[in-house]
Amino acid sequence: MKKTVFMSTSSDILHEGILNVLAKASELGKVVVGVLTDEVIASYKRVPLLDVDARKAIYSSLKGVSGVVEQSSLSYRGVLLELKPDYVVHGDDWRSGAQSQVRDEVVEVLSQWGGELVEVPYTEGVSATGLERDLKAFYGSPDSRRASLRKLLRLKKPIRVIEASNGLSGLIVENASVTDPETSAVRTYDGMWVSSLCDSTFKGKPDIELVDFTSRQRTIEEIMEVTTKPIILDGDTGGKTEHFIHNVKTLERLGVSAVIIEDKTGLKQNSLFGTSVEQTQDDPHNFAAKIAAGKKAQKTRDFMIFARIESLIAGRSMEDALQRADIYLEEGGADGIMIHSKEKDGSEIFEFMSIFRQKWPEVPIILVPTSYNQFTEEELAEAGANIVIHANHLTRAAYVAMSDVAHNILEHHRSKEADDMIMPIKEALTLIPKE
Repeated sequence: MKKTVFMSTSSDILHEGILNVLAKASELGKVVVGVLTDEVIASYKRVPLLDVDARKAIYSSLKGVSGVVEQSSLSYRGVLLELKPDYVVHGDDWRSGAQSQVRDEVVEVLSQWGGELVEVPYTEGVSATGLERDLKAFYGSPDSRRASLRKLLRLKKPIRVIEASNGLSGLIVENASVTDPETSAVRTYDGMWVSSLCDSTFKGKPDIELVDFTSRQRTIEEIMEVTTKPIILDGDTGGKTEHFIHNVKTLERLGVSAVIIEDKTGLKQNSLFGTSVEQTQDDPHNFAAKIAAGKKAQKTRDFMIFARIESLIAGRSMEDALQRADIYLEEGGADGIMIHSKEKDGSEIFEFMSIFRQKWPEVPIILVPTSYNQFTEEELAEAGANIVIHANHLTRAAYVAMSDVAHNILEHHRSKEADDMIMPIKEALTLIPKE
């Protein structure tokens, strides 16, 4: 009787390394391939190029593969306990680094029935990650980038987004990752928020819609030139409907995934001022008509327009916020709702989501938990949120760091004491990739 061999893969790019592992697995017995689901892959890296059904079909068709199973976790434990294979075959590149804990778990589980881990020498110069770098131009193309947020909405909850306001902060967001020491799961940001507050602040301007759309467009292009992740634009009020129509077309053409516009009129005042400054809301039907005009103007199904409701900021009732949500969805055709609040206990947000979800179980909810940041992304998602945006934290961090260094140099009449506060000059010279 042939022995059972298990190998797992997250790649939708067949390369020499995978084929070498498969060849070794085939020598040992009947091969079952575990194909990670789209949701699992999207939880720690990009949305897969091919969905799980297409990837299963590819691996099923390969010579030597006798079966394919879906693997719904980065951990092998569940699938191994079900299959009880005689062997697990994997490349030897996971002995160190983030995957080493997964390897240890595999060895521990296999020991329960005398199974064996067989490791194939790493194929030098070939990896899915390296090939993906080569495909960066594709991931960053307007069509691919624009579509990625809508795909993510189907695959994971919550979608984790953070502010990027220039090319440098875009690179930081693109490459930031942490590894969970317990599960070995890799956590990254799913997308970028181009904030009007941060864009204005970096230009030394007040956040009153003073920075025009052409300037905002240049910021987007700077970020897009060096990144691939989806972008959500803070569109303020959207401006005049006639202008908004053309701006939607431009954003869509650039590859922006979504724009969020707020239902306020008059001179913009930042929402976190609350009722301490005048916050005037638009007539809900007028605002819905603006959204509808934008939706009509777009050319693809990928681009999204989210309606930001300012009722709770302006001191209006929960009923007003919920009624506006209905109007923006039913009359305007909005793709989702951002509900905003400056209350620190989060009670308004949780109440809104609880009631809203009774009527709109599938409509995306976007949150910006600047004031109520004691709640984790997972807690907000469990209550109903789909997208969580950390809206201005890199800008605020940059200001503190730059200010501290500037004052330190003034205090010491030289820059030597600031060395420990800044990046070494050799690292700074090589910070930006040349390719």
